[in-house]
Amino acid sequence: MQERSGALPWFPGGKTDPWDHVESAMALSATGFLDEAVAAYTWSARTQRPDGSWPIEFRRGTVVDANIDSNFCAYIAVGVWHHHLVTGDSDFLARMWPTVRDAIDLVCRFQRPDGAFRWAGDAETFAMFDEALLTGNASILQSLDCAVSIAEAMGEAGCVDRWSAAQSRLVQAFALTYSDVASAPSGVRPGVFVEPSSHSMDWYYPVLGGAVRGDAAHALIDLRWDEFVVDGLGIRCIDHRPWVTGAETSELALALDAIGRTDEAAKLIDDIGHLRDPDGSYWTGFVFADGKRWPVEKSCWTSGAVVLAVDALSRCSGGNGVFRDVRQTASLPVR
Repeated sequence: MQERSGALPWFPGGKTDPWDHVESAMALSATGFLDEAVAAYTWSARTQRPDGSWPIEFRRGTVVDANIDSNFCAYIAVGVWHHHLVTGDSDFLARMWPTVRDAIDLVCRFQRPDGAFRWAGDAETFAMFDEALLTGNASILQSLDCAVSIAEAMGEAGCVDRWSAAQSRLVQAFALTYSDVASAPSGVRPGVFVEPSSHSMDWYYPVLGGAVRGDAAHALIDLRWDEFVVDGLGIRCIDHRPWVTGAETSELALALDAIGRTDEAAKLIDDIGHLRDPDGSYWTGFVFADGKRWPVEKSCWTSGAVVLAVDALSRCSGGNGVFRDVRQTASLPVR
């Protein structure tokens, strides 16, 4: 699916966004397609704007949505660090350092006084939408952790201090939000972040990103397990719809693996075998109420998420622990 430019669109002719592009590039690294992965990261470096951001959406090299998503921009740090873990390529890390540095400094401009990150901004005026989203902030926490690791490897003490402080403030925002998982139906104490949506990502991503670990993570996963997990098929993307998706199932597997629930994670990956096409790729989703694949597409990032989950479970590549080993996590009490 990779375009000649290095971009990894959702599907041939489809849109490319900076986050899913990186997730797909990570799968290339994990499976040994190193030249293709480098081409993908080179595309990221080439398309980055002077302020450190990327447009939200490209299509065949043309910008479709020029605005800024803070989480989309932050994720380059996860991909670059993951590629370094897989390959040990310090030259690659040095080449990508300016891209990562400018992206994370840009993202830090989105942090609010309470530690949470605003989710988006206007590309022309830089006016920000003040809402802080759970999934995006959990992903940003992991991005900051990887960015700190890159800065340490580059000997950039100023960036280490600045980004570690930003990560610590975000950890505290999550600590406040999940201070008592049992006190709310969703496990989330209202106040800092936008109320969890019906999407499964708002359930498991705080665990996947490293914001919630320890007993609180287990309690949070158990709290909504029956709402989302469909035995034998995977997990629902949206809690009230009969639709299971491969990427969300794989990400939940990564979250489970990160807290030691590896057997459950492996079963989930086995369960989505029905999404696997004979060519090896994965269909995006399946509506089990009527037995139809929907959407009728084999998305690049769905296959990428499956690869990353299998790599984590098999402990195969050098990057298999990138989701498991997030530092500065908040192990929160459950009352």
